[in-house]
Amino acid sequence: MNHLIEVAKGDVPADLLLQGARVVNVFTGEIYPANVAIAGEWIAGVGNYYNDGKETLDLNGLFLLPGFINGHLHLESSLLTPAEYARLALAHGTTTVILDPHEIANVLGIPGIQALIDSSKTLPLDFFFMAPSCVPATPLETSGAALLAKDIEMLLKKPRVIGLAEVMNFPGVLQKHPEVLKKIEASKKQGKPIDGHAPLLSGKGLNAYVASGMESDHESVGRAEAEEKLRLGMWLMIREGSAAKNLRDLLPAITPQNSHRSLFVLDDLESRDLLHKGDIDHLLRLAVSLGLDPATAIQMATLNPSERFGLRDRGAIAPGRLADLAVVSDLNHFQVRLTIKGGKVVAREGKVYPLFSFGFNPKVLRSVKIKPLDESSFSLELKTEKAWVIGIVPDQILTEKLILPVKTNNHGKVISDPELDILKIAVIERHKASGNVGIGLVKGLGLKRGALATSVAHDSHNIVVVGVSDEDMRKAVEEIQKMQGGFVVVDQGEVKASLSLPIAGLMSRETAEVVASQLAKLNEAAREIGAIPANPFLTMSFLTLPVIPELKITDKGLVDVSQFRIIPFEAS
Repeated sequence: MNHLIEVAKGDVPADLLLQGARVVNVFTGEIYPANVAIAGEWIAGVGNYYNDGKETLDLNGLFLLPGFINGHLHLESSLLTPAEYARLALAHGTTTVILDPHEIANVLGIPGIQALIDSSKTLPLDFFFMAPSCVPATPLETSGAALLAKDIEMLLKKPRVIGLAEVMNFPGVLQKHPEVLKKIEASKKQGKPIDGHAPLLSGKGLNAYVASGMESDHESVGRAEAEEKLRLGMWLMIREGSAAKNLRDLLPAITPQNSHRSLFVLDDLESRDLLHKGDIDHLLRLAVSLGLDPATAIQMATLNPSERFGLRDRGAIAPGRLADLAVVSDLNHFQVRLTIKGGKVVAREGKVYPLFSFGFNPKVLRSVKIKPLDESSFSLELKTEKAWVIGIVPDQILTEKLILPVKTNNHGKVISDPELDILKIAVIERHKASGNVGIGLVKGLGLKRGALATSVAHDSHNIVVVGVSDEDMRKAVEEIQKMQGGFVVVDQGEVKASLSLPIAGLMSRETAEVVASQLAKLNEAAREIGAIPANPFLTMSFLTLPVIPELKITDKGLVDVSQFRIIPFEAS
C-alpha cells in the first residue's frame, strides 16, 4: 500500500505507465483521454498528470477497458483444461471467470472440484468458483457423487469459492426440501452470493423462489420473463453460449434504468466458438451490433459482474482496483489488441505466453465404468400404439413433449424410424456400473443410419447414445468406455470419428486447436449419416438434463420435467 500511495501521489514513477489511452469509465459511462499509472498489480492513478513510468506503453488513442468478467461458466463444456481455456480467454480480454464446476462434481464430487481449483491457481487468469448446489441435480438420475449441505458449507470456506452455484432444483425449493434449504442457508450464513436457475418460473412460484434467497438467473428466454425477474430484484444474466443463445431476445428488456442489474454470461462455451468467435468480447460485439450502447455493454461485462459477486477489487479503471485491462481498437468490433492482468502484459494481438499445464491424477482419468452390454440392452416393448417422444427445439435446450406413433419390428420391439426422424435414445449409467439403462425416443436429430454417443450429458454425465440400429449404438457405447469418455460416430459397426475426453470423461488434454479440429471431423461424420443440428453432440448433451422442460431422459427413464417424475414410455 505504501508503494501504491507513493505512485498515486507522484512521488515515485509508476511501474507501468499507459499513455495515450481513451479510457472507458464504467462508473459514469464517459470516454476520455487519460494516462493510467500502475503500481505492482494495482491501478494507482488515472489522469493526464501521470507521465513518469519505469516502463511505458503508448496506446496511441486505443480504447482502454477493464478486463472482462464472465459471470457464469461451466469450464467442462469447453472440453479444455483451465490452462488451455485461460490461454484463449486472455487473448480475448477476459481476466476473471466465475466457474460452476457442477459437471465434474457430478462425476467425481469434491475431488473433482479440487482438481479444477488446483489446476487453475497459478494461472494469469482469475478463476473463482461457486459451490455446486445440485449434485445430483435431481433424484431422477444417477450421478457419480452427492454433495450434501455439510459439503457445501465446507466448500464455501475454501479460498476462491465465493458463493452457491445455480440452484437448479427450484421444485425442491418450492416444496421446501430440507436438504436444499440447508444449502441455501449455508451460503446465507457466510454472506455469499446465491445463483438461481428457474426457466419459465413465474408468478407466486417465482416470488417464493426469490424469497428463499435466489439472487440471479441465466435461464430467461424472452423479454417478459426477464422483466419479471428484474422487477423482483434478481440479477439478469444474459446468456449467449454455444447451446443456448438468448441475447437477441433479452436485449429489449434492458433499459437505462435497469442495465446496472444485468451482466453477460457464456454458461456453456465450446472450444470452436472460443477459437473462432471469442469469449465475452463476442457478446459485446453482438450486443452493440443489435443497438446496445457500447458504454452500457462494457458495464455489463465488467463493473456489473464485479458488483454482483462482491469482487470490488476489479471491474473498473480506478485507483485501488486491480490492473486487469483490455485494450481494443474500437467499440464496435472489440478486437482485443492487448490484455493486462495484474499489471503485466499477458496477451498481445491474440497471442498469450505459454501457460503451465497441470497433470490430473489417475482417479480423474479413469471415471467411466459400465456394465457389459448385450443384444437386449436397448430392447424396448410398446404396449400402446403411441409413445412419448422427446422433441428437439433448434438452438434451445428446452424440448417438446410429443405423442407419436412408434415403429416396431415383427417381434413387437420398438425400432428407430429414420424416415419419420424418430430415433431410439438410451442413457447408460457410467459411474457405478449399475447396469441402469433408460430408453426412449427422440425426434429432431435426423440420423438415417449409424449411431452417435457421448459421455458429456448434463448434469450427471452418464453416456447418452442415439442411433438407427441397436448394434451401432452398442458399438458406440463400448468405444466411449474404451476411450474413458468422449464423442464417437459409428456407421455399420465402424468408428468414423471420435474425440477422447479422459479427464472425468468431460475434458481433453489436447490444445483447443486439436479439440476443435476433431470436433469438426465428428460433426462432418455425423452429417454424413444424416444429423441435422450443427452440433448434434451438444444437442444430445442436454437431452438428459431433467431440470429443463419439457421431456428429458436419464438412466432411470423418461422424465416429465413439469411433473418432476419418471413417466411410462407409453402414451395413452
